[in-house]
Amino acid sequence: MATLKRALGRWDLTAIGVNSVIGGAIFLWPAQVAAQIGAWSPIGFVLIGLLSLSVALCFAELSSRFDATGGPYLFTRAAFGGFVGFEVGWMQWFTRPASQASIMAAMVVALGYYFPALTAGWRRALFLAALTLVFAGINTRGIRQGTLAVNVLTIAKLVPLLIFIAIGAAFVQPRRLTVLPAITIQQALAAGLLLIFVYGGYEVVPVPGGEALDPRRDVPFAMIATILTAAIVMTLIQIVAQGVLPDLAGHATPIADAAAAFLGAGGALLIGIGSVVSMAGTIAGHVLSGSRLIFALAEGDQLPAFFARIHPRFQTPVNAIVFTSAVALILALSGSFTAVAVVSVLARLLVYAGSAAAVLRLRSQSPPAPEVKRATFVAPLGPTAPIVAMGVCAALAAGATRDQLLGGAAALGVGALFFAASRIRNWEFGIWNS
Repeated sequence: MATLKRALGRWDLTAIGVNSVIGGAIFLWPAQVAAQIGAWSPIGFVLIGLLSLSVALCFAELSSRFDATGGPYLFTRAAFGGFVGFEVGWMQWFTRPASQASIMAAMVVALGYYFPALTAGWRRALFLAALTLVFAGINTRGIRQGTLAVNVLTIAKLVPLLIFIAIGAAFVQPRRLTVLPAITIQQALAAGLLLIFVYGGYEVVPVPGGEALDPRRDVPFAMIATILTAAIVMTLIQIVAQGVLPDLAGHATPIADAAAAFLGAGGALLIGIGSVVSMAGTIAGHVLSGSRLIFALAEGDQLPAFFARIHPRFQTPVNAIVFTSAVALILALSGSFTAVAVVSVLARLLVYAGSAAAVLRLRSQSPPAPEVKRATFVAPLGPTAPIVAMGVCAALAAGATRDQLLGGAAALGVGALFFAASRIRNWEFGIWNS
Protein backbone atom coordinates (compact mmCIF):
# COMPACT_ATOMS: atom_id res chain seq x y z
CA MET A 1 0.00 0.00 0.00
CA ALA A 2 1.40 3.38 -1.03
CA THR A 3 2.28 5.88 1.71
CA LEU A 4 3.48 9.47 1.72
CA LYS A 5 7.24 9.83 1.45
CA ARG A 6 9.13 11.43 4.33
CA ALA A 7 11.61 13.78 2.67
CA LEU A 8 11.24 17.28 4.21
CA GLY A 9 13.92 18.70 6.50
CA ARG A 10 13.62 21.70 8.80
CA TRP A 11 14.84 24.18 6.21
CA ASP A 12 12.38 22.83 3.63
CA LEU A 13 9.60 23.40 6.16
CA THR A 14 10.94 26.87 6.94
CA ALA A 15 10.96 27.73 3.22
CA ILE A 16 7.34 26.56 2.95
CA GLY A 17 6.44 28.88 5.83
CA VAL A 18 8.40 31.94 4.66
CA ASN A 19 7.09 31.46 1.12
CA SER A 20 3.50 31.39 2.40
CA VAL A 21 3.86 34.47 4.63
CA ILE A 22 5.93 36.71 2.36
CA GLY A 23 3.65 36.55 -0.64
CA GLY A 24 2.10 39.04 -3.01
CA ALA A 25 0.43 40.97 -0.17
CA ILE A 26 3.69 42.53 1.02
CA PHE A 27 4.06 44.30 -2.34
CA LEU A 28 0.63 45.98 -2.08
CA TRP A 29 -0.81 46.04 1.42
CA PRO A 30 1.70 48.33 3.20
CA ALA A 31 -0.20 51.23 1.65
CA GLN A 32 -3.53 49.95 3.00
CA VAL A 33 -2.08 49.52 6.49
CA ALA A 34 -0.68 53.05 6.29
CA ALA A 35 -4.10 54.32 5.22
CA GLN A 36 -5.48 53.07 8.54
CA ILE A 37 -2.74 53.95 11.03
CA GLY A 38 -0.18 56.09 9.18
CA ALA A 39 3.27 56.18 10.76
CA TRP A 40 2.15 53.64 13.37
CA SER A 41 2.41 51.01 10.60
CA PRO A 42 5.92 49.69 11.42
CA ILE A 43 4.85 49.38 15.07
CA GLY A 44 1.76 47.53 13.87
CA PHE A 45 3.95 45.09 11.96
CA VAL A 46 5.98 44.46 15.12
CA LEU A 47 2.92 43.98 17.34
CA ILE A 48 1.16 41.58 14.97
CA GLY A 49 4.51 39.84 14.55
CA LEU A 50 4.59 39.29 18.31
CA LEU A 51 1.01 38.00 18.22
CA SER A 52 2.01 35.69 15.40
CA LEU A 53 4.95 34.50 17.46
CA SER A 54 2.63 33.65 20.36
CA VAL A 55 0.49 31.61 17.95
CA ALA A 56 3.61 30.06 16.41
CA LEU A 57 4.75 28.92 19.86
CA CYS A 58 1.39 27.18 20.27
CA PHE A 59 1.78 25.56 16.86
CA ALA A 60 5.33 24.53 17.77
CA GLU A 61 4.18 22.75 20.93
CA LEU A 62 1.28 21.06 19.15
CA SER A 63 3.47 20.00 16.24
CA SER A 64 5.86 18.30 18.65
CA ARG A 65 2.99 15.98 19.62
CA PHE A 66 2.05 14.77 16.12
CA ASP A 67 3.85 13.15 13.20
CA ALA A 68 1.05 12.89 10.63
CA THR A 69 -0.34 15.14 7.89
CA GLY A 70 -2.96 17.75 8.76
CA GLY A 71 -1.56 20.38 11.13
CA PRO A 72 -4.34 22.40 12.85
CA TYR A 73 -6.94 19.85 11.76
CA LEU A 74 -5.12 17.14 13.71
CA PHE A 75 -4.54 19.40 16.71
CA THR A 76 -8.15 20.50 17.14
CA ARG A 77 -9.62 17.11 16.32
CA ALA A 78 -7.54 15.43 19.03
CA ALA A 79 -8.43 18.18 21.50
CA PHE A 80 -12.11 18.85 20.79
CA GLY A 81 -13.43 16.06 18.62
CA GLY A 82 -14.36 15.45 15.02
CA PHE A 83 -16.72 18.36 14.38
CA VAL A 84 -14.39 21.12 15.62
CA GLY A 85 -11.43 19.49 13.88
CA PHE A 86 -13.35 19.23 10.61
CA GLU A 87 -14.47 22.86 10.72
CA VAL A 88 -10.91 24.06 11.35
CA GLY A 89 -9.51 21.84 8.59
CA TRP A 90 -12.30 22.82 6.21
CA MET A 91 -11.86 26.54 6.79
CA GLN A 92 -8.11 26.28 6.34
CA TRP A 93 -8.51 24.33 3.09
CA PHE A 94 -11.32 26.60 1.88
CA THR A 95 -9.02 29.62 1.85
CA ARG A 96 -6.23 27.82 -0.07
CA PRO A 97 -7.87 27.50 -3.53
CA ALA A 98 -9.63 30.87 -3.11
CA SER A 99 -6.32 32.56 -2.31
CA GLN A 100 -4.59 30.69 -5.12
CA ALA A 101 -7.25 31.87 -7.55
CA SER A 102 -6.87 35.49 -6.49
CA ILE A 103 -3.08 35.29 -6.84
CA MET A 104 -3.32 33.74 -10.30
CA ALA A 105 -5.68 36.54 -11.34
CA ALA A 106 -3.29 39.12 -9.89
CA MET A 107 -0.41 37.54 -11.83
CA VAL A 108 -2.36 37.99 -15.04
CA VAL A 109 -2.82 41.67 -14.22
CA ALA A 110 0.88 42.09 -13.37
CA LEU A 111 2.05 40.41 -16.57
CA GLY A 112 -0.64 42.23 -18.53
CA TYR A 113 1.31 45.46 -18.05
CA TYR A 114 3.95 44.00 -20.40
CA PHE A 115 1.70 41.58 -22.36
CA PRO A 116 -1.76 43.17 -22.62
CA ALA A 117 -3.17 40.28 -24.66
CA LEU A 118 -3.00 38.04 -21.55
CA THR A 119 -5.62 40.01 -19.65
CA ALA A 120 -8.77 38.89 -21.45
CA GLY A 121 -10.44 36.20 -23.50
CA TRP A 122 -9.04 32.82 -24.40
CA ARG A 123 -5.43 33.90 -23.84
CA ARG A 124 -6.19 34.68 -20.18
CA ALA A 125 -7.99 31.35 -19.77
CA LEU A 126 -5.14 29.48 -21.46
CA PHE A 127 -2.53 31.15 -19.26
CA LEU A 128 -4.45 30.35 -16.08
CA ALA A 129 -4.95 26.75 -17.16
CA ALA A 130 -1.26 26.35 -18.06
CA LEU A 131 -0.18 27.88 -14.74
CA THR A 132 -2.46 25.48 -12.86
CA LEU A 133 -1.22 22.45 -14.80
CA VAL A 134 2.43 23.33 -14.23
CA PHE A 135 2.20 23.53 -10.47
CA ALA A 136 -0.21 20.62 -10.16
CA GLY A 137 2.17 18.54 -12.28
CA ILE A 138 5.23 19.51 -10.23
CA ASN A 139 3.48 18.61 -6.98
CA THR A 140 2.14 15.35 -8.39
CA ARG A 141 5.64 14.22 -9.40
CA GLY A 142 6.85 14.12 -5.79
CA ILE A 143 7.21 16.01 -2.54
CA ARG A 144 10.85 16.73 -3.31
CA GLN A 145 9.91 18.32 -6.64
CA GLY A 146 7.15 20.37 -5.03
CA THR A 147 9.44 21.51 -2.24
CA LEU A 148 12.30 22.30 -4.64
CA ALA A 149 9.98 24.65 -6.53
CA VAL A 150 9.04 26.35 -3.27
CA ASN A 151 12.67 26.61 -2.13
CA VAL A 152 13.88 28.15 -5.40
CA LEU A 153 10.98 30.61 -5.64
CA THR A 154 11.35 31.60 -1.98
CA ILE A 155 15.00 32.55 -2.48
CA ALA A 156 14.15 34.31 -5.75
CA LYS A 157 11.46 36.44 -4.11
CA LEU A 158 13.62 37.37 -1.12
CA VAL A 159 16.54 38.67 -3.21
CA PRO A 160 14.80 41.79 -4.64
CA LEU A 161 13.19 42.51 -1.26
CA LEU A 162 16.54 42.38 0.52
CA ILE A 163 18.05 44.66 -2.16
CA PHE A 164 15.12 47.04 -1.61
CA ILE A 165 15.79 47.09 2.16
CA ALA A 166 19.58 47.38 1.93
CA ILE A 167 19.64 50.26 -0.57
CA GLY A 168 16.43 51.96 0.51
CA ALA A 169 17.52 52.29 4.15
CA ALA A 170 19.86 55.12 3.12
CA PHE A 171 16.94 57.12 1.68
CA VAL A 172 14.61 56.89 4.67
CA GLN A 173 13.41 60.22 6.09
CA PRO A 174 13.10 59.62 9.88
CA ARG A 175 10.43 62.31 10.31
CA ARG A 176 8.00 60.22 8.23
CA LEU A 177 8.29 57.47 10.84
CA THR A 178 8.23 59.52 14.04
CA VAL A 179 5.24 61.85 13.58
CA LEU A 180 2.50 59.54 14.88
CA PRO A 181 -1.12 60.47 14.07
CA ALA A 182 -4.06 60.06 16.42
CA ILE A 183 -5.97 56.87 15.58
CA THR A 184 -9.23 55.32 16.78
CA ILE A 185 -9.71 51.85 18.20
CA GLN A 186 -11.63 50.92 15.06
CA GLN A 187 -8.70 51.98 12.88
CA ALA A 188 -6.32 49.94 15.03
CA LEU A 189 -8.55 46.85 14.76
CA ALA A 190 -8.95 47.34 11.00
CA ALA A 191 -5.17 47.58 10.62
CA GLY A 192 -4.79 44.49 12.81
CA LEU A 193 -7.05 42.49 10.50
CA LEU A 194 -5.08 43.68 7.48
CA LEU A 195 -1.85 42.66 9.17
CA ILE A 196 -3.27 39.26 10.13
CA PHE A 197 -3.83 38.77 6.41
CA VAL A 198 -0.30 39.97 5.56
CA TYR A 199 1.23 37.66 8.18
CA GLY A 200 -1.06 34.77 7.31
CA GLY A 201 0.36 31.57 5.92
CA TYR A 202 2.62 30.22 8.65
CA GLU A 203 -0.20 27.92 9.76
CA VAL A 204 0.64 25.69 6.77
CA VAL A 205 4.06 24.69 8.17
CA PRO A 206 2.79 21.69 10.18
CA VAL A 207 0.34 20.55 7.47
CA PRO A 208 2.82 18.29 5.56
CA GLY A 209 4.02 16.71 8.84
CA GLY A 210 3.46 13.25 7.41
CA GLU A 211 6.15 13.98 4.81
CA ALA A 212 8.72 15.47 7.21
CA LEU A 213 11.77 13.48 8.26
CA ASP A 214 11.47 14.40 11.94
CA PRO A 215 8.25 16.41 12.26
CA ARG A 216 8.14 16.52 16.06
CA ARG A 217 11.44 18.41 16.15
CA ASP A 218 11.72 20.08 12.76
CA VAL A 219 8.21 21.59 12.55
CA PRO A 220 8.60 23.53 15.85
CA PHE A 221 11.94 24.89 14.61
CA ALA A 222 10.40 25.89 11.26
CA MET A 223 7.41 27.58 12.92
CA ILE A 224 9.55 29.93 14.99
CA ALA A 225 12.12 30.51 12.22
CA THR A 226 9.31 31.41 9.80
CA ILE A 227 7.77 34.07 12.05
CA LEU A 228 11.10 35.64 13.02
CA THR A 229 12.25 35.80 9.39
CA ALA A 230 8.95 37.16 8.09
CA ALA A 231 8.57 39.72 10.89
CA ILE A 232 12.05 41.14 10.36
CA VAL A 233 11.80 41.31 6.57
CA MET A 234 8.28 42.75 6.42
CA THR A 235 8.83 45.32 9.17
CA LEU A 236 11.97 46.58 7.42
CA ILE A 237 10.09 46.76 4.11
CA GLN A 238 7.39 48.87 5.77
CA ILE A 239 10.00 51.16 7.36
CA VAL A 240 11.72 51.77 4.02
CA ALA A 241 8.48 52.32 2.10
CA GLN A 242 7.08 54.60 4.83
CA GLY A 243 10.32 56.51 5.15
CA VAL A 244 10.84 57.03 1.41
CA LEU A 245 7.35 57.90 0.14
CA PRO A 246 5.76 61.09 1.51
CA ASP A 247 2.23 59.67 1.09
CA LEU A 248 2.49 55.89 1.25
CA ALA A 249 -1.27 55.43 1.61
CA GLY A 250 -1.84 57.05 -1.78
CA HIS A 251 0.20 54.52 -3.77
CA ALA A 252 -1.42 51.52 -5.41
CA THR A 253 1.97 49.83 -5.87
CA PRO A 254 3.88 51.14 -2.83
CA ILE A 255 6.98 48.95 -2.92
CA ALA A 256 7.55 49.41 -6.64
CA ASP A 257 6.97 53.16 -6.30
CA ALA A 258 9.40 53.43 -3.39
CA ALA A 259 12.01 51.44 -5.33
CA ALA A 260 11.55 53.75 -8.31
CA ALA A 261 12.12 56.74 -6.03
CA PHE A 262 15.69 55.68 -5.18
CA LEU A 263 16.60 53.22 -7.94
CA GLY A 264 14.73 54.66 -10.91
CA ALA A 265 12.85 52.59 -13.48
CA GLY A 266 15.23 49.67 -12.94
CA GLY A 267 14.19 49.49 -9.30
CA ALA A 268 10.52 49.41 -10.19
CA LEU A 269 11.21 46.64 -12.72
CA LEU A 270 13.17 44.65 -10.11
CA ILE A 271 10.26 44.83 -7.68
CA GLY A 272 7.79 44.05 -10.46
CA ILE A 273 9.70 40.89 -11.33
CA GLY A 274 9.97 40.07 -7.64
CA SER A 275 6.21 40.38 -7.19
CA VAL A 276 5.51 37.98 -10.06
CA VAL A 277 8.04 35.48 -8.69
CA SER A 278 6.47 35.91 -5.25
CA MET A 279 3.05 35.12 -6.67
CA ALA A 280 4.40 32.02 -8.40
CA GLY A 281 5.98 30.85 -5.15
CA THR A 282 2.76 31.37 -3.23
CA ILE A 283 0.81 29.38 -5.82
CA ALA A 284 3.30 26.52 -5.51
CA GLY A 285 2.91 26.61 -1.72
CA HIS A 286 -0.89 26.69 -1.89
CA VAL A 287 -1.00 23.61 -4.11
CA LEU A 288 1.30 21.75 -1.72
CA SER A 289 -0.45 22.73 1.52
CA GLY A 290 -4.04 22.81 0.23
CA SER A 291 -3.85 19.31 -1.18
CA ARG A 292 -2.43 17.94 2.08
CA LEU A 293 -5.29 19.49 4.05
CA ILE A 294 -8.01 17.82 2.02
CA PHE A 295 -5.95 14.60 2.05
CA ALA A 296 -5.86 14.74 5.86
CA LEU A 297 -9.64 15.20 6.07
CA ALA A 298 -10.13 12.15 3.86
CA GLU A 299 -7.51 10.16 5.75
CA GLY A 300 -9.52 10.92 8.92
CA ASP A 301 -12.65 9.43 7.25
CA GLN A 302 -14.32 12.85 7.13
CA LEU A 303 -14.27 13.15 3.34
CA PRO A 304 -14.50 10.40 0.71
CA ALA A 305 -11.48 8.09 0.49
CA PHE A 306 -11.03 9.30 -3.10
CA PHE A 307 -9.18 12.34 -1.75
CA ALA A 308 -6.79 10.18 0.29
CA ARG A 309 -5.49 8.23 -2.70
CA ILE A 310 -1.68 8.19 -2.88
CA HIS A 311 0.07 7.79 -6.23
CA PRO A 312 1.81 4.40 -6.15
CA ARG A 313 4.94 5.69 -7.88
CA PHE A 314 5.30 9.30 -6.80
CA GLN A 315 3.91 8.85 -3.24
CA THR A 316 1.87 12.06 -3.44
CA PRO A 317 -1.86 12.67 -2.73
CA VAL A 318 -2.61 12.92 -6.42
CA ASN A 319 -6.41 13.24 -6.30
CA ALA A 320 -6.23 15.91 -3.60
CA ILE A 321 -3.70 17.85 -5.70
CA VAL A 322 -5.83 17.65 -8.84
CA PHE A 323 -9.05 18.58 -7.02
CA THR A 324 -7.55 21.56 -5.14
CA SER A 325 -5.94 22.85 -8.33
CA ALA A 326 -9.16 22.42 -10.31
CA VAL A 327 -11.19 24.37 -7.73
CA ALA A 328 -8.62 27.18 -7.82
CA LEU A 329 -8.73 27.28 -11.63
CA ILE A 330 -12.54 27.41 -11.70
CA LEU A 331 -12.57 30.26 -9.18
CA ALA A 332 -9.88 32.15 -11.13
CA LEU A 333 -11.69 31.77 -14.46
CA SER A 334 -15.06 32.77 -13.02
CA GLY A 335 -13.82 35.59 -10.81
CA SER A 336 -15.92 34.22 -7.95
CA PHE A 337 -12.89 34.11 -5.64
CA THR A 338 -13.68 37.70 -4.72
CA ALA A 339 -16.90 36.52 -3.06
CA VAL A 340 -15.04 34.11 -0.76
CA ALA A 341 -11.98 36.29 -0.11
CA VAL A 342 -13.74 37.96 2.84
CA VAL A 343 -13.63 34.61 4.65
CA SER A 344 -9.84 34.30 4.71
CA VAL A 345 -9.03 36.52 7.70
CA LEU A 346 -11.70 35.05 9.97
CA ALA A 347 -10.73 31.56 8.84
CA ARG A 348 -7.18 32.24 9.98
CA LEU A 349 -8.39 33.62 13.31
CA LEU A 350 -10.41 30.43 13.81
CA VAL A 351 -7.37 28.29 13.04
CA TYR A 352 -5.14 30.34 15.36
CA ALA A 353 -7.60 30.52 18.27
CA GLY A 354 -8.59 26.86 17.90
CA SER A 355 -4.97 25.74 17.93
CA ALA A 356 -4.17 27.94 20.94
CA ALA A 357 -7.10 26.43 22.83
CA ALA A 358 -5.91 22.97 21.80
CA VAL A 359 -2.61 23.60 23.60
CA LEU A 360 -4.40 24.06 26.92
CA ARG A 361 -6.71 21.11 26.26
CA LEU A 362 -3.98 18.65 25.29
CA ARG A 363 -1.82 19.68 28.24
CA SER A 364 -4.61 18.62 30.58
CA GLN A 365 -6.08 15.73 28.58
CA SER A 366 -5.94 12.46 30.45
CA PRO A 367 -5.60 9.98 28.97
CA PRO A 368 -4.40 11.63 25.74
CA ALA A 369 -5.88 10.64 22.39
CA PRO A 370 -4.04 7.69 20.77
CA GLU A 371 -2.42 9.87 18.10
CA VAL A 372 -1.08 12.41 20.61
CA LYS A 373 2.59 11.97 21.60
CA ARG A 374 4.51 13.47 24.48
CA ALA A 375 5.54 17.04 23.64
CA THR A 376 9.19 17.51 22.69
CA PHE A 377 8.74 21.30 22.82
CA VAL A 378 6.68 23.25 25.36
CA ALA A 379 5.77 26.91 24.84
CA PRO A 380 7.39 28.99 27.60
CA LEU A 381 5.56 30.93 30.35
CA GLY A 382 2.91 28.30 30.96
CA PRO A 383 -0.53 29.26 29.62
CA THR A 384 0.56 32.80 28.65
CA ALA A 385 1.12 32.24 24.91
CA PRO A 386 -2.17 30.42 24.20
CA ILE A 387 -4.22 32.81 26.36
CA VAL A 388 -2.68 35.88 24.69
CA ALA A 389 -3.24 34.35 21.26
CA MET A 390 -6.91 33.57 21.98
CA GLY A 391 -7.53 36.99 23.52
CA VAL A 392 -6.06 38.95 20.64
CA CYS A 393 -7.82 36.76 18.06
CA ALA A 394 -11.14 37.46 19.80
CA ALA A 395 -10.41 41.20 19.85
CA LEU A 396 -9.53 41.24 16.16
CA ALA A 397 -12.62 39.20 15.28
CA ALA A 398 -14.69 41.83 17.10
CA GLY A 399 -13.37 44.38 14.61
CA ALA A 400 -14.45 42.36 11.58
CA THR A 401 -16.86 43.86 9.08
CA ARG A 402 -20.40 42.62 8.57
CA ASP A 403 -19.43 41.04 5.24
CA GLN A 404 -16.51 39.22 6.85
CA LEU A 405 -18.73 37.87 9.65
CA LEU A 406 -21.46 36.77 7.25
CA GLY A 407 -18.94 35.19 4.91
CA GLY A 408 -17.28 33.33 7.76
CA ALA A 409 -20.63 32.09 9.07
CA ALA A 410 -21.62 30.91 5.59
CA ALA A 411 -18.35 29.02 5.13
CA LEU A 412 -18.74 27.37 8.54
CA GLY A 413 -22.30 26.42 7.61
CA VAL A 414 -21.15 24.76 4.40
CA GLY A 415 -18.49 22.91 6.40
CA ALA A 416 -21.13 21.73 8.87
CA LEU A 417 -23.19 20.31 5.99
CA PHE A 418 -20.17 18.41 4.66
CA PHE A 419 -19.48 17.12 8.17
CA ALA A 420 -23.07 15.92 8.56
CA ALA A 421 -22.92 14.22 5.17
CA SER A 422 -19.68 12.47 6.08
CA ARG A 423 -21.16 11.31 9.38
CA ILE A 424 -24.22 9.84 7.65
CA ARG A 425 -22.02 8.14 5.07
CA ASN A 426 -19.69 6.68 7.69
CA TRP A 427 -22.61 5.63 9.88
CA GLU A 428 -24.15 3.80 6.94
CA PHE A 429 -20.91 1.95 6.23
CA GLY A 430 -20.09 1.41 9.88
CA ILE A 431 -16.75 3.26 9.80
CA TRP A 432 -17.52 6.37 11.84
CA ASN A 433 -14.56 6.80 14.14
CA SER A 434 -14.75 10.28 15.64
